[in-house]
Amino acid sequence: MAPIDPVTVPRPGDVLTNEDIKRYFVVGNSGGMRRNIRGNLLVLISDPFKGMYQDRWNGDILHYTGMGPIGNQSLNYSQNRTLAQSPKSKISLHLLEALDPQKYTYVGEVNLIGPPFQEDQFDHTGQFRKVWMFPVKVKAGGKVPTPDEKQVRGIEESQAREARRLSTEELKRRAKEANKQPSVRTAQSTGYVRDAAVAEYVRRLANGKCDLCEKPAPFQNKVGEPYLESHHVIWLAKGGEDSITNTVALCANCHRKMHVLNDRHDRDKLAKCAVSRAAH
Repeated sequence: MAPIDPVTVPRPGDVLTNEDIKRYFVVGNSGGMRRNIRGNLLVLISDPFKGMYQDRWNGDILHYTGMGPIGNQSLNYSQNRTLAQSPKSKISLHLLEALDPQKYTYVGEVNLIGPPFQEDQFDHTGQFRKVWMFPVKVKAGGKVPTPDEKQVRGIEESQAREARRLSTEELKRRAKEANKQPSVRTAQSTGYVRDAAVAEYVRRLANGKCDLCEKPAPFQNKVGEPYLESHHVIWLAKGGEDSITNTVALCANCHRKMHVLNDRHDRDKLAKCAVSRAAH
């Protein structure tokens, strides 16, 4: 591939490799925030395949997690400060998101549309800490990536692998502290990326049995675990929370039954199960 003029930027929707990003924007090839001082630009990369997913969409606004993998984050640290001061410095902000491993979809330019705010998240060592969240909005001409069903499942499976490595106690802490609103973006359809800790925690506490029919899972997955699917009693599309008080573990048959019939008596049974589980 021929060298790319560093002044030229890709088109929204283009899928880039890490090397493409380096050449397009003349930045380093690692990190979630990559700055080009001479070009007065900052590249933001949202990658759900690295650790437990923390960034989240709300329409065309991305709540982007700041830098600092361990301990409380500082607003004055490295590119956190650059991003926080971007409205005054007029630095160009370019956003990319990974919908597949090591493939980054160019969203376009974004603006910081409000003051950074703090929320509680877990760091890479499993400790609860304060992080800075930056609300960035896609500028006119940009394009919010819409993952297809395969990509959503790929993101969730990547998160699930991370969650399976955690102890039950660690899962419990993460699930109880999970943000109850899933990441959501709307285009021709609406896609949700659910919290892996919540899904894995309820499956683990189900102990291999379906929460609805109460029978053992009909088969095991490729790693020898009972196969159960997480289900939201009140669907996310109807305003339900992505939380352990609204999530159960079902066999594939009962899961399909709930999406076809959604019987009130079944919902009541599952709601009681979820609430009881959350109380422990």
